[in-house]
Amino acid sequence: MSLSSARQRRATAASPPTDDGYSKEAKDRRRRPSGEEEEEGIRWFLPFLALGLLRHMSASSNLIHDCDEVFNYWEPLHFLLYRSGFQTWEYSSNFALRSYLYLFIHALVAGPASMIFGEHKVRVFYSVRIFLGLISTITETVLVVALSRKYGKRLACYVLAMLCLTSGCFFASTSFLPSSFSMYAVTLSSALFLLENYAAAVSVAAVGVILGWPFSILVFLPVTVYSLIRGSFRRVFLSGFLTSMFLLVLSVIADYYCYGKWTASVFNLLKYNVFGGGESHLYGTEGPSFYFKNGFNNFNFAFILALLFLGFVPFARKKYVPDLLIVVSPVYIWLAFMSLQAHKEERFLYPIYPLICVAAAAVIDTFPDFFHDKYSSEQSIFEKIAKGLRPLILGFILCASHSRTFSMLNGYGAPIQIYQHLEHHEDTGPGSVLCVGSEWHRYPSSFFIPSYISEVRWIDDGFRGLLPFPFNETLGGTTAAPSYFNDKNKASDEQYVFSLAFKLYSTYFLLTILRVTTSLHFWLQLKDIGACSLLVELDLRRPYPSRGSDLSTWETLAALPFLDRELSPALYRSFFIPHRWQQNNVFGLYKLLRRLPTDQA
Repeated sequence: MSLSSARQRRATAASPPTDDGYSKEAKDRRRRPSGEEEEEGIRWFLPFLALGLLRHMSASSNLIHDCDEVFNYWEPLHFLLYRSGFQTWEYSSNFALRSYLYLFIHALVAGPASMIFGEHKVRVFYSVRIFLGLISTITETVLVVALSRKYGKRLACYVLAMLCLTSGCFFASTSFLPSSFSMYAVTLSSALFLLENYAAAVSVAAVGVILGWPFSILVFLPVTVYSLIRGSFRRVFLSGFLTSMFLLVLSVIADYYCYGKWTASVFNLLKYNVFGGGESHLYGTEGPSFYFKNGFNNFNFAFILALLFLGFVPFARKKYVPDLLIVVSPVYIWLAFMSLQAHKEERFLYPIYPLICVAAAAVIDTFPDFFHDKYSSEQSIFEKIAKGLRPLILGFILCASHSRTFSMLNGYGAPIQIYQHLEHHEDTGPGSVLCVGSEWHRYPSSFFIPSYISEVRWIDDGFRGLLPFPFNETLGGTTAAPSYFNDKNKASDEQYVFSLAFKLYSTYFLLTILRVTTSLHFWLQLKDIGACSLLVELDLRRPYPSRGSDLSTWETLAALPFLDRELSPALYRSFFIPHRWQQNNVFGLYKLLRRLPTDQA
């Protein structure tokens, strides 16, 4: 064989495959000068740094958006560390719906932090949040790098910007919730799928379902199925199966240790919600448009673009089909499935939040292709305009997202800040009792309660659902099955604080009040709460007086503005608009009150 023919064969083998001249690879080759090596895409440092900074900001400033986060996760974790905290009926050993293995994972950080910081429990709280932010940073960094290697820097940069700044990702990334944990797993599993590491992708999916949220299995389904098809079926299947079995065994052991009996919380949760008749509707129902409204609030126009992804697929088939379509498809599957459920909560959408960013970024990236004429080598004026609009569209989305985040943090950030004031008022005395009325659902957890406060009690403000009770050590702590818990969301007679005076004279007061006024709220205000040393309340300045308005009984230790949702216009309360947000919204006061000594009252 001659040397020239050998060179010719090697050159032919190394030549790129034919294409239509408009694929991403073809365009990159045309732009790249001769002799220049192919770009490797975004490296790890930039996305890790950007996401790390934003996730740290989220950890330090994020709100608690759902009382389930407090009472089903922060409070049991507090009990594991300090032997005090509130228990919900889901943690009663009669029902055992919640996994202690999920809590133990976070205790790996919270435990050492509690030993380091001692009585400063608030620092333990933020240590766990920083840990959550770190997990989010790592998984999202892998996704950005995977997109960069497969589809180029532009798409990866668009996704990175949205992950950093969209309100949904900012808030969900550091929430102590199984849906957030499933979100981390979805992000990493999708990235591994794009990197063609199919066995690892399925293993991570198993972690997200079993250790996180069992119902999120629908979100992992497309990646799992295609991983089994594309990879070595035996290897991928064994990887997912062994991971699942290992985690299920660990979960059963953890549940046995805490509940005091052999049970599986994963199956108990599925049984209650699927085979038990869907009792979750007892906690409120919403219409089919609920998730679309929340999606727009948290992602504004990025959410609309994400829904339009399927419409743009025909114009970018060579780029995004099938891999990116497989990754993005859970957005549609999950939205359809969750919208059919009667009980809806914003956190239920967390698992698909990063995928919304990917879908929206892909639409923005593909926008010029809509105007491209594949039979012409020249770009049309519309295609040039579309390319110029891409950064403007992205910039508008990011500005609107920052506006939403700013409005939420400043409008509803008072509860956590008010509870942090407690550590500055130890002069109230040891054995103090902190009482909370209608604001029980914004209680930020026992991590914010200093040691001089002996207990936190609920005041009856008209709520007729079942409230959490303190873990009862005399009944067995985590192994207890107290009689006051039920799975029908029926209030217990023991959940509210009543003093002896109210018990003796309640009938007399009721008859007297009914002669004077027909206001139920006024009657509730007159309940004797003499056992309370401190009181947290929200004064929205309604016609009826608040407890703190009685200056002969209470003094205000701290008060912060809190956005009045009912009286503020939807546009201005949802998004911060300079010079208009403060003027057009209505604010109440979130207060920390202390009972005056008897000689001053």
